[in-house]
Amino acid sequence: MKNKQASRNKTIVLNKAERQTLSVRLKKLSHPVSVKEIINTTINQNIFEVVEFLPNAFIDLLIIDPPYNLDKNFNNLKFKEVEIEEYSNWIESFISKLVRCLKSNATIYFCGDWKSSTSIHLVLQKYFKIRNRITWEREKGRGAKTNWKNNSEDIWFATVSDNFTFNVDDVKLKRKVIAPYRDENRNPKDWQTEETGNFRLTYPSNLMTDLSVPFWSMRENTKHPTQKPEKLIAKLILASSNKGDVVFDPFLGSGTTSVTAKKLDRNFVGVELDEEFACIAEKRLQDADINKTIQGYENGVFWERNSRSLSKR
Repeated sequence: MKNKQASRNKTIVLNKAERQTLSVRLKKLSHPVSVKEIINTTINQNIFEVVEFLPNAFIDLLIIDPPYNLDKNFNNLKFKEVEIEEYSNWIESFISKLVRCLKSNATIYFCGDWKSSTSIHLVLQKYFKIRNRITWEREKGRGAKTNWKNNSEDIWFATVSDNFTFNVDDVKLKRKVIAPYRDENRNPKDWQTEETGNFRLTYPSNLMTDLSVPFWSMRENTKHPTQKPEKLIAKLILASSNKGDVVFDPFLGSGTTSVTAKKLDRNFVGVELDEEFACIAEKRLQDADINKTIQGYENGVFWERNSRSLSKR
């Protein structure tokens, strides 16, 4: 008999009936399809099986979070660490085929860790214009006794052309003002006073320290071993797409990209090989019909980590 999940544990799980019901919603492709046939769906297949069937020029924003170049077990699927050149070739094998699916003004975000970043850079520069490398603090897990704690991950930011979307005002971070400078007339200088203190909206940077990796007491948490925070994906979506655009994720995992896109009024298409994770994505998408909240993002503003109590609710 399985242990009952503790009441405070919000981790999303499936029972047998849910999996049977949700699996019916999953798409399987066996021939070329139109955008209408796959929009706002989860495709339960390997990206290498379906990439040839995808439409031309339908993607506004491509978010890629593949297995990193590490030994990792994704449910019953295992990924094995390989040499840098082999991992680069693996990335190129799907990137080269996805290029035709991108619009001329599309943006690409490619997730990785320090070991994977070399390969990502080498491949992306062949096909796209690289704009930046974002580093975000992944404050989770134990330390290391013979090395520096691996506490960050990278996201490479690239575009198809020089014509691309970047909504900077949509991704500003609200920070508490430590030194409230005033101008010569004693008026607040680029900050404002609210009931809970003095705050400033700051421009987004390529160093993100305001994120929390999903854990058991968060509503978005699943058992996926490399799940990204909805807040992180929301920043990418808000910055580099507009309402109604199509966001595509070829390694959807437990659904974070599609769920966040739906909450932010974008269209989505996700591809995920593992049926259980694909069903969890569908369960989260159902919940997003009712609950559109994103932890750390309220009233169109991103808040610093652990500062929710400062927001006016």
